Amino acid sequence: MPGSSGGDGNGLTYGKANAAVEQTDPAALAPYLFWLMFRNVASDGLVFSDPVHPGVVSAPGCVLASPSWENTATQVTQDYVYHWTRDAAIVALELSAAYTAGMLPTNQPLIDYVTFSAACQASPGDFDRASFYINGAKRPDWTDQTDGPALQTVALLALYRQLDAPTQAIAAGLINANLAFLSTAYQGQTYNLWEEEYGYSFFARSAQLRCLQAVAANVVGIAVPSWLPAALTWLASALDGHWNGQYYQSMLPVPTDPHHVPYDPNIDVIQAAIYGAESVTDPRLLATAALLRAQWADSSSPYFYPVNGADAAQGLGPLLGRYPGDVYDGDTDALVGDHPWALTTANFAELYYRVAVKIMSSRTVPADSLSAPFLAQVGVTSATAPLDAAAALRAVGDAMLRAIIYHSDHFELSEQFDAFTGYEKSVSNLSWSYAAYLSAIRARPTTL
Repeated sequence: MPGSSGGDGNGLTYGKANAAVEQTDPAALAPYLFWLMFRNVASDGLVFSDPVHPGVVSAPGCVLASPSWENTATQVTQDYVYHWTRDAAIVALELSAAYTAGMLPTNQPLIDYVTFSAACQASPGDFDRASFYINGAKRPDWTDQTDGPALQTVALLALYRQLDAPTQAIAAGLINANLAFLSTAYQGQTYNLWEEEYGYSFFARSAQLRCLQAVAANVVGIAVPSWLPAALTWLASALDGHWNGQYYQSMLPVPTDPHHVPYDPNIDVIQAAIYGAESVTDPRLLATAALLRAQWADSSSPYFYPVNGADAAQGLGPLLGRYPGDVYDGDTDALVGDHPWALTTANFAELYYRVAVKIMSSRTVPADSLSAPFLAQVGVTSATAPLDAAAALRAVGDAMLRAIIYHSDHFELSEQFDAFTGYEKSVSNLSWSYAAYLSAIRARPTTL
């Protein structure tokens, strides 16, 4: 993001060149962001040392959530030098896509991801522990999250054919173990995507449904368990139960913790369509999406981000957060503020792109009352020509990605942006921020 720094009185300053966002093609930046993300993927030659736990070093295939830790900067007291099952699976999907595209020259990072995942799964502790030390040991002080085994299975199936035979055998073992776990876990409660509420999670259920759908359709030899068809029906019905007539509720029962009220509309519902099985053209999802955008982009909303007002004047944004009652600012545990996130903004941009693709392929613009507010926010009605509607949706998605780039630190992406100034905050170089941007670009329609 443009900023100022010290000068010598003659107009000389020390700083970094800023992106000319109006002329910047969001897709052209993707290769650069891929390699920025790739810096967080450990190998046998790129080895990280745990800054908090002396003697712990990374094993190949570990994916750092972020290289930031408590003493990185005086204003940040968060430690993200760990491997999260969910985040790593999302990164692995981008590694697989890059290998398919020829950008990643070797499949060794994919092999490393599988072998490290096996080490994590075999380490003592709860099967669905969400976070690990960088050597593969489970963190004893963290929560269990059932979306992790599901998303890991999705990633393993996506990259399975890119592996050598010995690693395919390891991947198959991981998938079968994940399925054995999910067979008894899919109807249960879990800690949610944001690792702060326990209950029935819309995101986790959607991730599990996508996982089981992928297993049912697989052609790589993974046996389909006998219980799986009934689980598909049950999960689809359970997801319907989150609809309250206005929006999908993220968690059931609805959280009552004062630090998390209100908890809806929650953007993890949109992420359930990006990473899970939820349909991007489900009218109830689009109704939820319209409320999410409005709560942070509408100046009359009590949750409005001032940076979105400034950005809108430049044709950028909006930047989006997690949920209206959020108080985690990413810098400390003080619970003092709500700010937009890079990854949630990119995920929402991907929603626009995916809806545009659906409209292009069907040559039909949704005409139902639930979808109407979502489309109206981008100037589209049921009377809009399909290709014009798709063009408008792509343009709005591009504006959101350009806002991410505009507020980046020379294209490096943190977890959050300050809601007032737009400057990056929280931990730096978040792997998921990059992966979300890359995923959005892969979904972006290239021709209209």
